Amino acid sequence: MTETPVSTSVVAVDGEAADWGPLSSLPGNPMMWILILGELAAFGAMFIGFAVTRALDTATFDASQAQLDRLLGGVNTMVLVTSGWLVAVAVRRRALGLSHRAAMLGAMALGGLFLAIKAVEYGDKIGRGLTLESNSFFQLYYLMTGFHAMHVAAGLVVLGIVTWWDSLENLETGAAFWHMVDLIWVLLYPIVYLLR
Repeated sequence: MTETPVSTSVVAVDGEAADWGPLSSLPGNPMMWILILGELAAFGAMFIGFAVTRALDTATFDASQAQLDRLLGGVNTMVLVTSGWLVAVAVRRRALGLSHRAAMLGAMALGGLFLAIKAVEYGDKIGRGLTLESNSFFQLYYLMTGFHAMHVAAGLVVLGIVTWWDSLENLETGAAFWHMVDLIWVLLYPIVYLLR
C-alpha cells in the first residue's frame, strides 16, 4: 500500500500555502524546526559557557569530571541513539503504510529508560554530596543534563501524541524533535563526560 504524500506546508489566512523558505522542504511541520533551531541555540550557548568556564578552572573541572560515571553516560548514549533509530524506523514504516506503533512504543520505552538511568546517576551524585553547590562544574553538569532530561521528558509526550494522532506529517514532526534530543546528548556526553 502506498501513501499519497502529505503536504507539510502551513496554510495562511488567505488560503494559500505559507512560504517558510528553506524550512518548507524539511519533513514535518516548519514550526517544529523553528523550535528546534531555538533549542539548538540555547544548548550551543550552554556548551560555549561550559568551555569558557572550564578554561578558567581546568583543575576543578578535571577533578569533578572524574567523579562522573562514564559507563552510565555511555549506556545512556546507546539507549537514546537506539530510541532515535526506532523512531526513524517508525516513520519509514508509516510512510510505507506498515504498522509502526511497536517501533514508537519501543522508542518511548527507551526514552523512559534513559530518564531512569539519569535518575540513578543523579541519586549517586547527590548521595556523595555532589550537588549544584559543590562547584562550577557541577552547577553546569546539573544545568545541562537536567535541561536535556526535561527535553527527553517533553519528547516522550510529543512521541505519545504523534503515535496517537499518527499521520505521516505528525510522525515526522515528532521525529524531528526526538532526533534533536538525540543530537544534543551525542554532543553533551563527550563534552561533559569525556573531553579533558
